[in-house]
Amino acid sequence: MASETLKGLAPDTLADRAYRAIRDAVTTGELRPGQKVTERGLAERLSVSPTPVREAIRRLEQDGLLERTGPRTVQVAAVGDAAIQDLAEVEVALRGMVARFAARHASPAQLDQLDTVLDEADDLLIVIKQRHHAGQDVARHLDRLLDTMQRFNEVVEACAHNPVLVRLLGQTRVFSWPERRARLIERIAGNDRFGLDRYSSHRALVRALRAGDSATAEALVVDDARGGLGDLLAAPARS
Repeated sequence: MASETLKGLAPDTLADRAYRAIRDAVTTGELRPGQKVTERGLAERLSVSPTPVREAIRRLEQDGLLERTGPRTVQVAAVGDAAIQDLAEVEVALRGMVARFAARHASPAQLDQLDTVLDEADDLLIVIKQRHHAGQDVARHLDRLLDTMQRFNEVVEACAHNPVLVRLLGQTRVFSWPERRARLIERIAGNDRFGLDRYSSHRALVRALRAGDSATAEALVVDDARGGLGDLLAAPARS
């Protein structure tokens, strides 16, 4: 829980975590546009002091996600399409930079781990296709596939060996992982081929990382991220 993970950390880390927790609540709709919140209320919600929450609010105001209505009161902003598109471009660029660094710094063990994760994903994809064609439920296997691909992304980020860059990426994602998962499931439910046109790029990315080809790795990730975000932004969140 947020309160458990926030305790006992340095103030700057507390502010980072408070930022992500509040941002996730906004992007998932837990905090809705126009809803008013207070520094004290958010601090109690996260079981932290008001100081890190105050810093998190300042950053969220800069992001355009919160609007100040009083000295200690803010409300959730109605984020316009233009602001979301701007944020998406930032995320795409940062993900490309992560791939560039990963091509320079990935260890052989990390590269082998990426191949292993993709092997697991391939096996799950085969099972999902078979069950889908047989008219059987695929929800459990789809959940495992999504978790596996998230693990792939996390290993790529670890390959970059650049915690500052990865931290920035985490702070600028358009969707939190729960929201991203909900939108992916929504789209796949309507189109079982959703996203498969970009799936092959993951193997190509690992080849580029093994070759130390930072330009190709960045181009592959930028193209995949731009297409993926574009599709997800067009998908309504599951209620």
